[in-house]
This record gives sequence, structure tokens and C-alpha cells, in this order.
Amino acid sequence: MAQCRGFKQLLGFVGSMFLFALSFYHLDMSHNSQEERIHEMQEVRKQLMRDTCAGDKETFKHRLEDISNKKLENLIVDDKHGIIYCYIPKVACTNWKRVMFALTQDEPYPDPVSISVDFVHLPDTLPLLNSFPRPEIRAKLKQYTKFLYVRDPFVRLISAYRSKFQHPNEYFYKEYGRHILRLYANQTDPPLTLDEANASGMRVSFQNFIQYLLDPLTVKKEPFEPHWRQMHRLCHPCLIKYDFVGHQETLQQDATQLLKILMLQEDIRFPPSYENMTTSAFLLDWFSTVPLEDRRKLYTLYEEDFRMFGYKRPEKLLDV
Repeated sequence: MAQCRGFKQLLGFVGSMFLFALSFYHLDMSHNSQEERIHEMQEVRKQLMRDTCAGDKETFKHRLEDISNKKLENLIVDDKHGIIYCYIPKVACTNWKRVMFALTQDEPYPDPVSISVDFVHLPDTLPLLNSFPRPEIRAKLKQYTKFLYVRDPFVRLISAYRSKFQHPNEYFYKEYGRHILRLYANQTDPPLTLDEANASGMRVSFQNFIQYLLDPLTVKKEPFEPHWRQMHRLCHPCLIKYDFVGHQETLQQDATQLLKILMLQEDIRFPPSYENMTTSAFLLDWFSTVPLEDRRKLYTLYEEDFRMFGYKRPEKLLDV
């Protein structure tokens, strides 16, 4: 009986170990399959950019030699790790700038969260590609790992409007707000300061902002302010062969994968960040005051971004 009990206990132990090992096998397989899906998604995103560039050569006909240094001002360089990051305002750029700055420091790298938001947006905090001679620019673009992050173009516009016109921002009020109020809100003499405008109840509406973007006089003033400039005009994906394309909608997942590709996953962590989960209702609510014709014109203005970065045409906004 004792031998029988011992044999049963041994079988139970072996069985438990088998189940334990099996669970780890499934966990590992699940992890591997997730990485494979992310890799496949990256290939799809990069191929879509290549196809869009090849299919519309008239729009994207420039060569790198034709691009001024000014138009390369959104490309941040990390010579230490061989990285180039093209930042796009309103697409997780603050946290990626914090990561890029942390990587310039001595190891162990500081937690990016500890780095001041205002500091990483100061001029000369991070080295830009356009600060190098042209031969070095070409060499770095050829040799370094290059990445960018993109976002649904209309959601990015909403974020830009909220940041610059709903929240207090004296600079954007003086540079753009007064002009928009004068032209599209029938305010012949808007207040000189934001405080005065708020006290009198004057605010740039979302519809006013869209009117400003669609005005032929605005469109002629290329380029747009970076917070609402088209993403492909900031990062030139038809001229620069990006190795990784992150999306705001899968921000944390993409950041984890990118740090692995850069072999930095053990050295630094991307800060916990907001991933926008936008619904059709969200967009419809924001665009409810914007006439249908203006919505369609706005889509045309940002159509290359929609197509190039894999965002669906917002049919419920445009086909009502």
C-alpha cells in the first residue's frame, strides 16, 4: 500500500510538472505569436508607405537633395545608439523625446518620467539631423535605425485644437487665435491677450479652426504650423526608409517592440502613456458643427496621411 501511495504521489508530481511545463510552453508560444503578429503588422505598415509613395510619384517626387535643412528639423539623432526619431506633434512625441534625452545620459539611464516635459521641448535639448553636414545626414539616414509614430489624422487635429485653443496658451492665441477670431468669428477687434478674450467669452471654436485650415490663403502658406501640418510633410517617408512605424492606437505595444529591436528593453522603459481608442461617435460629436462640404475638403487636405499610414476613410463623417 505504501509503495502504491508513493507511486501515485510520484505520478502526481510528474503530472504537475508536465502541466507546469506545458503552461510555460503555451505562454512562450503565445508570446512568440504576438511578436510575430507585431512583426507582420510592421511589414504591412512599411509596405503601405512604399506603395503609396510609388503610386503617387507626382505628389511625392522630391529627392533628399531637394529638401531644405529646415524641413528636416523634426528628426532627432542619437549617435550613441544609432537611432533617428522623427517626432510628430500630438503623437506621443513628448514621451519619446524624454526617452531620447534619457539615452544621451550615462548608464544607468534616468527614468524618462523624471525628465521635465518643458525641458525636452526647449531648443537645442536634443541633436537634430539638420545640424549635421549633408554628407553626414546621408550617412546617418543610411546606417541608423529610423522610426516615427503616427495617428488618425482627424483625431490628431482634435488633439491639436484642444491643446492650443481650448487650454490656456498665450502664444497660440496671439499668433493664431486673434487672426482666426477676426476672420471666421466676426470679431473685428479681438482682445489683445488671452485673459481678456476669456473674460469676454471669446474662444476659437472647432469650426473656426477648421475654417482657418481650409482657407485658400492658409493652404498657400506652406508649411502649416507643425501641430496641424500633415504627418508625411514632417517626416518625409517617401525619402526616408523608416525601419519602424508606430501608431498612437497601439502605443505601448509598439514601444515595447521597438525597444527590443533597439536592444534597449532591459535599459529603459517607455513611460505609461495614453492610447486613444477613438470611436465613430467621438468624431461625429466633434465634427457635428462642421458642414459636410468642409469635412470633405478637410479629408482631401489630409488624404495622403490617411492613405499612407493605413487609416480608413471616415465614411460616417463624409457620406451622410
